[in-house]
Amino acid sequence: MIKILLVEDNEMNRDMLSRRLARRGYQIELAVDGEQGVAMASSVAPDLILMDMSLPVIDGWEATRRIKANPATQAIPVIALTAHAMAGDQEQAQNAGCDDYDTKPVDLARLLGKIEAQLARVGKSVPQ
Repeated sequence: MIKILLVEDNEMNRDMLSRRLARRGYQIELAVDGEQGVAMASSVAPDLILMDMSLPVIDGWEATRRIKANPATQAIPVIALTAHAMAGDQEQAQNAGCDDYDTKPVDLARLLGKIEAQLARVGKSVPQ
């Protein structure tokens, strides 16, 4: 089963997105701040990370930089999720090491396409 680490501090967003992804056949692990997300990237070895950028403790930008700097976790695809769709945000996400970028509110069909593309890129097959 494909394991996704969802790093999201907003309980409503976390609940909604985790339930929708679980219904699609993904195993979901949850982190509520950037520091926990970095730790869980190592401890649960997810196949993909959905990273909110506005997080407490350490933000998603720094959490992604730490994940990508660690040889044990650097190959895990990271998709940035942000409600702040400002000019330059996508470039900032790429500079931090994110493999893709999506905006909130989440369009599930669009996000699923990005998840599937990143999983295919690293040789993982998506749930049917």
